[in-house]
Amino acid sequence: MMRQYELVERVTSYKPDADEALLNKAYVYAMQKHGKQFRANGDPYFSHPLEVAAILTDLHLDEETIAVALLHDTIEDTDATRSEIDSMFGEKIGLLVEGLTKLKRIDLVSQKAKQAENLRRLLLAISDDIRVLLVKLADRLHNMRTLHHMKEHKRKRIAQETMEIYAPLAGRIGMNDLREELEELSFKYINPQAYDTVKQHLGELAERNKKNITRITKELTARLEAEGINATVKSRQKKAWSVFRKMESKSLGFEQLSDIFGFRVIVETVEECYRALGIVHTTWSVVPGRFKDFISTAKQNDYKSIHTTVVGPGNQRVELQLRTWEMHNVAEHGVAAHALYKDGVADKTKNESEVFASLRKTIEQLAEGTNAEDFLEHTKLELFLDQVFCFSPKGRIIALPTGATPIDFAYAVHTDIGNSCVGCKINGKTMPVITELQNGDEVEIVRSKAQTPPPAWESVVKTGKARSAIRRATREAIRKQYSGLGTRILERAFSNFGLQFSREGIEDALPRLARESYNDILTDVGRGELASLDVIKALYPDFDENAKVAEPEKVDSWFNLKNSANMLFRMPGRRGKSKTARNVKITGSGADTAIPIRGTGNELPVKFSATGGALPGERIVGILEPGIGITIFSSKSPSLVAFDDKPELWIDVRWDLDEAKTRRFPARILIQARNEPGTLATISSVIADNDGDIQNLVMSRSAEDFMKMIFDVDIRDLNHLNLITRQLASKRAVSTVKRVIG
Repeated sequence: MMRQYELVERVTSYKPDADEALLNKAYVYAMQKHGKQFRANGDPYFSHPLEVAAILTDLHLDEETIAVALLHDTIEDTDATRSEIDSMFGEKIGLLVEGLTKLKRIDLVSQKAKQAENLRRLLLAISDDIRVLLVKLADRLHNMRTLHHMKEHKRKRIAQETMEIYAPLAGRIGMNDLREELEELSFKYINPQAYDTVKQHLGELAERNKKNITRITKELTARLEAEGINATVKSRQKKAWSVFRKMESKSLGFEQLSDIFGFRVIVETVEECYRALGIVHTTWSVVPGRFKDFISTAKQNDYKSIHTTVVGPGNQRVELQLRTWEMHNVAEHGVAAHALYKDGVADKTKNESEVFASLRKTIEQLAEGTNAEDFLEHTKLELFLDQVFCFSPKGRIIALPTGATPIDFAYAVHTDIGNSCVGCKINGKTMPVITELQNGDEVEIVRSKAQTPPPAWESVVKTGKARSAIRRATREAIRKQYSGLGTRILERAFSNFGLQFSREGIEDALPRLARESYNDILTDVGRGELASLDVIKALYPDFDENAKVAEPEKVDSWFNLKNSANMLFRMPGRRGKSKTARNVKITGSGADTAIPIRGTGNELPVKFSATGGALPGERIVGILEPGIGITIFSSKSPSLVAFDDKPELWIDVRWDLDEAKTRRFPARILIQARNEPGTLATISSVIADNDGDIQNLVMSRSAEDFMKMIFDVDIRDLNHLNLITRQLASKRAVSTVKRVIG
């Protein structure tokens, strides 16, 4: 365990004028408060805040931040109070420590609501001072490094939370080294088998390519020196999680990846970056479509580099990143590399980095969420970094997540523009509003005052701001209808258990349900977003749901509460049309099969799209076909374009599967493979060995030596499909594998 003087020496080595008295006082206070507390591995608990402080000294942060790291668990885990911290260390440090304190004693019914409220509190503290986030990330990093000491059932939950929230947060502020370590540690516990396999492959590949890497490094350095550029060339290998994610997203086998190794060329000035690029491009052949200039247009997290790929020495594909030392420092350490965050942020208007300003704006948008669960969902949507840059007709640059649509673009410009969007033009051409945007697209939004965003848009958009705005508009339009429905559901639920239902009782329980008003409770119950049982438990904490006093009536949904499947809620639709708003939950499996719908007295005809259908694990959309029933599509289905101008046919649908039952769903896989003996047997064996059920096969010759095969396969879910396609892609005879979505 690091001693007191060693910590002080670490800080004064990069900040000679540091307040040593503050560091000494924080060290002694935290050690005394944690006293005889111990961690799961048997170490004194004080070793944890000390290690967190050490991580932050590696980033050369100021003494106030180091003191906060030492104190960050005192309010939460000891008898220390905020007022005591304020009196000893000052109000600013007290505020930072409180921002890092979980709502440990929060009284909420839902575990998800507890997680969301803790995250909301943390993010709002971050928006006031970025150092809260830096300490929290260091805290999470040390916890992940020691996660193997935790009980097994906790490891995966903590790793999943780290992967979904904390790693993206680190990436959002440009701390890529820390993000990569958090992802690697999380991957190790979330999917240990895949982690071990990828790590083994990477180790073997590194050994095989050792000579090539040395050769490329030397030739590249010599070529730049010959042109008068003093450059540092460093080789790098992709991390296991990055490799696995690419294999999974693109259905590639390990052998098909060509960019596992890359090289960084670090020079002194921006001018030398572009000179080095010219030398590289005139010396070796460029791989088309692999050039990106993030110096001219920096990423949202302030990342700047030039990326290019060439066919280099030995006919090897060489991926290069060209940057200055300043850019390299920011790329590795993000906002921690900015001088502003080494000296505190008392004046938030003074030279605030664009990264922190962007994060603050995102947090302000997230804080507009209507409830805790919305906040948690939208936070996850907003934090991921893969982006496309699009332009308004006036030249304004809008950064959006990969896969974003013109609807997202409209809401990014302004909420009113999104709410009134009825169409769009992309690069001057009229296109569906669910079109996936690409880098450099110019987007023009067509508006109408009569428009109200269709609820189905919520399952199409990618940004939290768009989803939140659509949800708010939808709720506002149908609040009265669902409020009445929620009242009847709760009245019946309370009556079934012989309990007293009253507005006053529910209003008293609002904090436990993480809702702001009585009407919010009624609306969310009516929409199926809040279970009536949770409301009962909030009013009656000792309630035993198994002690029923009356036989409950069937109140599955608003269909039978209205006593008619045809009595539907109506709301304004696009271009003044009337839109039917339904909240349908689907169970069952198989195409062309009647699927029972909760709440109906009979079976409503529901089927999956015949060409590829939809799979659990992905968003779905229902299309009402009069006289036929409802057809379920994947939200990525190109067939939905045909219904873009018919919003009245779109239905909000959700999966409602029983995890205890194994169901199968149809998927279509297109395979290009070599026309040679045994190919069909190999492919069929892969599908069978991975528990896929082949229903149909169509084969045709696509070229002299290649066959095109279309397999219709019944599988369990999206993860099952990805497993099969990865296995197929790894076979020598298989050229390409992709899913066909109808």
